[in-house]
Amino acid sequence: AGKRRGGGMPERGCLRAWAAESEALAGRWRAARCSGAGTAAAQEVRQLRGGFGELLLRMRGLPAALPTLPLELTVLYNSLLFTMGAFDSATEGEAEGIHQGLLRVLEVCGACGQDLSTEELWQKVLREVTVEDLQAPLHRLGALQAVWWLSAGRLGSTASLFRLLSNTEDTGRSHCHEGENELLSLLKAWRVPAEQASLPLLQSTEDLKEILCTTAAFQQGLQELEAGNFPTALSLLQEAAGGFCSKRVLAQIYTCLGCCAQRMGKPQTALQHLKQALQVDFQCFPALSHMAAIYHELGETDAELQALGLLDEALEEKSPAAASSSPFFLIQTELLVHTPILALILRHCHPSEVKYLLAQRCLQDGREADAAEHYLDFLALLQEGLQQQVPLDCSSALPRIPEVFLEAASALEQAGRHQDAIIMCEEVISRTTDLIPRILQVKERLEECPLPGAGLAGGLLSQKESLCCLAWRTAAYLHQGWAWANLGERKEAITQFSRCLSDLLRVQLCGSGVELTENLLPELEVLQKIRLLSLIGRGVQFLELGRHKEALLDFHYGLQTLPGDPAAASYLVQALWKLNRKQEAAAHWQKFSQGPPGQEHHGRPFPLYLVSCVKQAMFPDRDSLARSIQDYLRTTKDPLS
Repeated sequence: AGKRRGGGMPERGCLRAWAAESEALAGRWRAARCSGAGTAAAQEVRQLRGGFGELLLRMRGLPAALPTLPLELTVLYNSLLFTMGAFDSATEGEAEGIHQGLLRVLEVCGACGQDLSTEELWQKVLREVTVEDLQAPLHRLGALQAVWWLSAGRLGSTASLFRLLSNTEDTGRSHCHEGENELLSLLKAWRVPAEQASLPLLQSTEDLKEILCTTAAFQQGLQELEAGNFPTALSLLQEAAGGFCSKRVLAQIYTCLGCCAQRMGKPQTALQHLKQALQVDFQCFPALSHMAAIYHELGETDAELQALGLLDEALEEKSPAAASSSPFFLIQTELLVHTPILALILRHCHPSEVKYLLAQRCLQDGREADAAEHYLDFLALLQEGLQQQVPLDCSSALPRIPEVFLEAASALEQAGRHQDAIIMCEEVISRTTDLIPRILQVKERLEECPLPGAGLAGGLLSQKESLCCLAWRTAAYLHQGWAWANLGERKEAITQFSRCLSDLLRVQLCGSGVELTENLLPELEVLQKIRLLSLIGRGVQFLELGRHKEALLDFHYGLQTLPGDPAAASYLVQALWKLNRKQEAAAHWQKFSQGPPGQEHHGRPFPLYLVSCVKQAMFPDRDSLARSIQDYLRTTKDPLS
């Protein structure tokens, strides 16, 4: 094979042998495709990739010659197809392979381009090489170069290349009409030269052209979506949806269309696109996630829970690993589009995250029994040591684990499972006992430095973290208090409420008290609400036990904690009434009735785990109390009336 004849030509037999070997490799490829996927087929694919690579090395062992160059470029093309498909992306190796191929073309023409960049090399080759037999191989190589550049997001370089391939560099935008996308116009206007039947191709240039068109539309649509240019993004994504791609990619495009429509304020259109995604690929789980989110925004709870339920079932049945792409379609759109926004849109929810969302939505919608079961399913994953299923990234919907325990306790309590709620809260209490210092001094700004006495295995807690632990622990006592109360155990309920209030005494405010109370930090605001709810809860138990003076004192402290709170105010009036201090009760009632309504809370919403406690602390029959006081005022003709 190393012998050469005049003019640097290898023997004709060598050329025929290379062509026969290339055809044999291509034949094995066609047979492997027909046999289907499997271990044997995958091994055959690896052997074929190595076969084309070895053939290319032997051909490049001789100086470049015009008669063999079309075959050499075809073998290079097939070899690069295998390499790109094998690694699911374009790598530096393919770029170098294309570069060396162009240098071989210049070598045949007696030119040199060693010091040129890839863009400059393409310009030189396409302007100076006019040999007819090299046009089709060069266009094929140009398509692979476009694959590499599109994968790297180099849209400008891709457009410049196709101006050269289409001989439109002088006319610039001659193929691009007003309002059209230039790159897409250039790709569509590109005329692929006729292929030679004697040169076997593993993937036709026409197929690559269709894939490039779809990829360019998809990628640019994602760029416009990220930039907030939604109408342009919608147009490009619709163009991509009509292109050449697998069902998997088409489902992804429809999902992106749904997200685009949602951001344009068109939720119904978004739902249509997401349903299309599921019709194309029922395993497009991100589409289900986005549908659930849209139903949540629309307030359609039944539809949201149905979507989350389907997603939960699908994730449980999903196989551990799925092939990213077919091994028998070498270059595919999914190999070329991998932008951050696409990864964000197609983010897969973890099974534990879906279970939590189901539990949370059921609890928010008043479906306490269902919520309790979903919370227990979620917590079972943690108890079984499957923490790896819990995502830790900031985009996750999961709160801190102690808050999940408290939400579960709230659901169990509202479902009438009071003993289970008590046990759930005990878990929170036991795990936070050693994490809170005896005295927690809070300044106007929380310090992130560790506090003495708040040791953890991994170090010390910050002041902010200590406040969070205190909120969880006191909320657990609060829930236990209400649970014991619902079981009729008044004294045990009083004990739990008292423990909650005792723990809250650990907090000492430093600095300007006025500023701290008028502009409370979120953690302190939660602690303030927990104190109020505990005082009301304990006061209610005192009332039930006939200890009216102690109840009155708790309701009085509650109003000091959060002035104007309707529940604490109503209970205080009731306590005065039961103590037969009716005139004083009427005066307080008149005062509270004339105050602005809805003083119970302004600003940030409270954690979900406190909602059930807020409901239980509400005064049960405000209208009845109001009638009693009004009757008293009419009877006594009190000047307050």
